[in-house]
Amino acid sequence: MAGKNLVDKQLVEKKLTDKKIRTGFHAELRTAVLFSGGKDSGLALAYAMQHSSVKCLIIMVSTNPESYMFHTPNIRWAEVQAKNTGIPCIIQKTKGEKEKELKDLEKAIRLAKTKYKIQGIVTGAIESIYQASRVQAITNKLGIECFNPLWQKDQMELLEELLDKKFEVIIMSISAEGFTEKWLGRKIDEVAISELKFLSKRFGFNPAFEGGEAESMVLNAPFFKKRISIKKAKSVMTGENTGYYAIEEIELI
Repeated sequence: MAGKNLVDKQLVEKKLTDKKIRTGFHAELRTAVLFSGGKDSGLALAYAMQHSSVKCLIIMVSTNPESYMFHTPNIRWAEVQAKNTGIPCIIQKTKGEKEKELKDLEKAIRLAKTKYKIQGIVTGAIESIYQASRVQAITNKLGIECFNPLWQKDQMELLEELLDKKFEVIIMSISAEGFTEKWLGRKIDEVAISELKFLSKRFGFNPAFEGGEAESMVLNAPFFKKRISIKKAKSVMTGENTGYYAIEEIELI
């Protein structure tokens, strides 16, 4: 495993710190965005739409809530979010088994390359070497580019940028000391960001949740045709600081 980790680290250092990987978009570039419906993939989509020609979204639906690679809370609604952008989407199911789930991701990216002639994949990776290096390995294999516009972005600046770009985002799950049930379904606004800054310093977690401390869902964004309204949902606590917001019904307004 030590050798494999070294390869992953070298791959990331070589590719993800390259300026081109973060800013190498151009208007004619045909891209696909790995989309989960959460804040990071949503913000990455905004960058991709601004600086490239987005041909499709790729949604990975894992039956394993403990997937190492993919966002899982309320992933059932990601297709609704994708259709709300007007961009075609590819939905790929996976059992979410560690490493094996990468074959399913490769299958989806291959389909995007064949069907939409994409030249690059865009991800919302910020700091996860595990996730970023594995997507990079797949794109290298398929002969296309990998773009990570949020890579190494300041965590607090990222949260502020969501507000600046008029994103409406709520928290879907929590899994870190410092969080309580009140955070489930809560909107990320200026007050929430201030509290996250305080809590992250006190309890030592990542304020933008890159370590899996929480998951989020985009209800509104500049690329949505309509706002998503939650009609029925409930908070489910699974531990003192862990839980999820189960959305049962939504509508577009």
